[in-house]
Amino acid sequence: MTEGKSWDVDLDAALTPNGRDWQPFREGIEVSWIYRAENGGSSAAFLRYAPGATVPRHRHAGYEHILILNGSQIDDNGVHGAGTMMVSPPGTGHAVVSEEGCVVLAVWEKPVEFL
Repeated sequence: MTEGKSWDVDLDAALTPNGRDWQPFREGIEVSWIYRAENGGSSAAFLRYAPGATVPRHRHAGYEHILILNGSQIDDNGVHGAGTMMVSPPGTGHAVVSEEGCVVLAVWEKPVEFL
């Protein structure tokens, strides 16, 4: 992506197995970057969780926005299904598990800090 220009992001492509370029991210989780700041700034990506995949406890240095496109996630606040938008303000934290697997759109103001 070119800095200073806008672009379209196809949400349906994230739900199609070969609709985007997927890379390993964490055990059981793949990532498809939309944009990524190299200096610790904001980033956005699709994350694809295999059933049972987890993200360890972490704290948000900036806002985190998660839109669940399919499947579900569980965190400290309960179960969040497809169509749910979660906003985690700076200073909050949680751990995440996806028992059934899911695909989410994630937008981070700043990178998370793993605890």
